Amino acid sequence: MKYSVLLPTRNGGRFLTNCIESVLHQDNDDFELVISDNANTDETPTIIDSFAKDRRLRAIHHKRPLSVVDNWTEAYKASRGEYILMLGDDDLLLPGYFRCMDAVIRRHVEPSCIIYNGFSFVHPGSITGEARSFWSKYHFRFGPEFQEEAVLEETLRYSIVRDMFRFQQRIPLNMQTTLFRRDAVSLFDGEIFLPPFPDHYLLNALLLTADKWVYHPGRLVVVGVSPKSFGHYHYSQDAQKGLSYLGVNTNFPDALPGNELVNGMYLWLMKLKANYPEKLEGVEIDRASYVRRQVYTWLRDFFYGAISLTVFSRRFSLMRREDWISCLTAVFERENWQRLRQMIGSLWQSKASALWRGLEPLDGIGNIHEFAWWLQQSGQIEAP
Repeated sequence: MKYSVLLPTRNGGRFLTNCIESVLHQDNDDFELVISDNANTDETPTIIDSFAKDRRLRAIHHKRPLSVVDNWTEAYKASRGEYILMLGDDDLLLPGYFRCMDAVIRRHVEPSCIIYNGFSFVHPGSITGEARSFWSKYHFRFGPEFQEEAVLEETLRYSIVRDMFRFQQRIPLNMQTTLFRRDAVSLFDGEIFLPPFPDHYLLNALLLTADKWVYHPGRLVVVGVSPKSFGHYHYSQDAQKGLSYLGVNTNFPDALPGNELVNGMYLWLMKLKANYPEKLEGVEIDRASYVRRQVYTWLRDFFYGAISLTVFSRRFSLMRREDWISCLTAVFERENWQRLRQMIGSLWQSKASALWRGLEPLDGIGNIHEFAWWLQQSGQIEAP
């Protein structure tokens, strides 16, 4: 079997049908869809049963809720395909996905990983105070080094990982926008998914170890944000509830409150450094960059009323002496002034657009299936 699509789901029943159908309606039969039913208490089991006659779908069921890491791991262990794709229950696979991947795999002689782009769709009600849906033409804004389809040279891959240690992200850290070979993770020590954000760790480990990475410029998926996903909690400035939903935490010594994705990044960078000391010799986590990212989060949260002036002021007392020095030296760096101007300018935008650059409102679209139809009608993608 060539492809395994993994679909771990936790009480996402009202979004699940659209996701399942987007996979099963592909013009390809050389795949399996593995659904990991994470002790769901909503309509999810009934929806899964409604597709039971399709031989390409297999479901595993858990009696008690698992953490996101354990749920992903169980789905992976149950799969058999040569190439692995991970989807969330609020995502959607666009028509022609496997056809496109077949062509890329042939052109580059079975690469270990293929990275590509997608659209973003924010379901109605996913951002607090916003009843409309939103979308972004590009899920991720790649830099100028990503133009045409090409194999990523090892030096480029290493530089991408090195910049992660400076809290600069140059590729999307989403499994939905990456296809990887099963044998690419066969050399990993221990589990392939590690907390707190298993996709972030895995993708960077693959950048360091996989044989061949290919970049493809197409937009092949819709990455969804729904009221039950971590993205909802993050963009609604209530990330602690999101961490509880995932069953993970982002605590570490001298962690600062604020952006939990940044705290999670600090944690998985520590694990990456510990597991690949030779490949990352001389590369250390840039604490100054971490502190500045969190301070920007405090400013944004204060401007949008997510924290009070008292909380805002108290957070600065948590900083170490060297943290203060790093903030003071940031005054002399042009990049920080540009970021500050962008943040101040965003105060005149909607909250959604300010929190997620490039996000645009989309009136009259109620779900991700309607969004995919709208993409076809508007010429954003080709009809199947």
